Amino acid sequence: MTETTDTGGPNEIPPAILFDMDGVVLEGRGTDPSVYERAADAAVESLGVEPTDDQLAGLRAHGYDAVEGHCETLGVDPTEFWRLKERFASEISSGRLQSGRRGVYADADVIRSIASETTTALVSNNRHETVEFVADYFRFPFDAVRGRDPTPAGFRRRKPDPAYLLETLDALDVDDGIYVGDRETDVVAAERAGLEAAYLRRPHNRTRPLPEGSTYELHSLEELLGIVGAAHPS
Repeated sequence: MTETTDTGGPNEIPPAILFDMDGVVLEGRGTDPSVYERAADAAVESLGVEPTDDQLAGLRAHGYDAVEGHCETLGVDPTEFWRLKERFASEISSGRLQSGRRGVYADADVIRSIASETTTALVSNNRHETVEFVADYFRFPFDAVRGRDPTPAGFRRRKPDPAYLLETLDALDVDDGIYVGDRETDVVAAERAGLEAAYLRRPHNRTRPLPEGSTYELHSLEELLGIVGAAHPS
């Protein structure tokens, strides 16, 4: 682990450690695009509309602006379409996890040891329903979990906006700690929320420059054990 800022030494247990999900706990940088494609198709079928090929491509994309424009052309409430798409995406993602098509990183098991020493939470740009499912399905003992709300406004509040981090800190009744992420947006959000940022190296970001503002550079979640003084899981 490379510490890029003096934090007072490894013996000071942080009041909370918050974790990003995709690329940190869950394998892979993010949700497979096919999930959103299938979710959009299911929402189209549910609403009984018949988009053109170009419209369907926009509805399948992972972003709200294109969805809004095409929905208005099709005479569909874009908020309702988005809600359905998010719901179906969560159902499809849960199925992929249950089937083993996507799993957790091997080093994520140390979260259980860390949770025995300090407060922990899972805070992600992914859908809240999926974040809850991951915590429950893999039995992680997080004190709080937070994902994006299934609304256009919720989508716009994703990191680097610190809103979800700040809400989680408020729920935990703490105002200090570490946020572990794998993207520059995680580091920016952590700074804006008053947290130290731990940048975790994974295969998808191995050669990227260390984001400015990172407090820690981690090459495994196991390196967090030195920060909290937790015993390595047997």
